[in-house]
Amino acid sequence: MKKNYIDFYNNLIRLSTNKDLYKDFNKQDTFSDRLNILLLHFAFILKNYKNENNKNTLQEIYDFNFRQLELNIREIGYGDQTINKKMKDYINLFHSMVSELHFWEKLSKNDRLKKLSLFLEDFNNIEYLLDYFEIFNHQLSKKTLNSFIKSVSND
Repeated sequence: MKKNYIDFYNNLIRLSTNKDLYKDFNKQDTFSDRLNILLLHFAFILKNYKNENNKNTLQEIYDFNFRQLELNIREIGYGDQTINKKMKDYINLFHSMVSELHFWEKLSKNDRLKKLSLFLEDFNNIEYLLDYFEIFNHQLSKKTLNSFIKSVSND
């Protein structure tokens, strides 16, 4: 790996721990709930920056982020077998998110709500989250991948 993407990963963590995202949550949020929010942020990032010029950098970021997730799961105290299963589940979930968000701009508002609801079923006010991710997606479209990597977002 050519670069250390810890700032990028920490930025994803910060985005996913935004208390406003959980204000209409049905229950006490869990690691999995926050991970879903983190993976959605990451899926929007990949959707916006996926092109031939960014291919290698995005692969490095992908590898780094999932390695960090694995280390975080280990810190929680899960055993090796559980970690392997959970990582496979998380990677499959992420790829499902990327697939569902691929044509985001072409979807109606109702279809976008349905897509988010697939991954955020315990949230009461999914429209708030739709608005949040619409703004996030729009902000990403105004930046380059390099500027996003180097900046610490205050969104």
